[in-house]
Amino acid sequence: MHGYWVDAAAVGFFIVEWLVYALTLEHSAYGRNSLSARMNRFREVWVRRLLERETRMVDMQIMASLQNGTAFFASTSLFAIGGALALLHATNDAIVILSKLPIDLSPSPALWELKCVGLVLICVYAFFKFAWAYRLFNYVAILFGGMPPSSQRDTPTAEAHVIRTTRVFESAGRHFNRGQRAFFFALGYLGWFVSPWVLFVSTAAVVIVTWRRQFASSAWAAMAPEDWAVDGEAAQKPGH
Repeated sequence: MHGYWVDAAAVGFFIVEWLVYALTLEHSAYGRNSLSARMNRFREVWVRRLLERETRMVDMQIMASLQNGTAFFASTSLFAIGGALALLHATNDAIVILSKLPIDLSPSPALWELKCVGLVLICVYAFFKFAWAYRLFNYVAILFGGMPPSSQRDTPTAEAHVIRTTRVFESAGRHFNRGQRAFFFALGYLGWFVSPWVLFVSTAAVVIVTWRRQFASSAWAAMAPEDWAVDGEAAQKPGH
């Protein structure tokens, strides 16, 4: 194990970066200003406007598109699991190919199998997140169908239904985001198949790219809080 301390440090760095990024994004005051948190505000706006409409066929069509997108990612994660298992099965062939490169990158069979198992676990995690998000989007569709008529939009029952639907909707989006985050970090994890030093760089690159999309992208700027008071609706803090 003494010869693999760099690999252990690289994997530790990968895990810590993933956890710190996820916790910061979902459980900190700083994360409440992210693009995902800002979009949660408009999930509530959508549900409230749905309550005001008598005809809701367009809303159900949009929900169907969200479900289809989630189902696509869940299916993709299954293909990724199959590919990772194929790499695990082809350990000897992969080592022979790597040994013939100008730079010897061939690991020991045990280390190669460990890398493949790690990739399988990431893909399995992504599948469970996408599958649960798909189920939650189904629940949201059911809640949309159970929305009170617009004539009752000012009743306590309607308000409770809006809050309930919004919370389930936000949960569906949160799990979908976690699945996508797993895909992004899986791309960074592939750097370990080249070298533990590459894993350091690829992990940092994934964190930088994902952070920029959440906190410094043009979409984030377009969702600025000062633009939230639309059609007479009061602006609220991100992550409401």
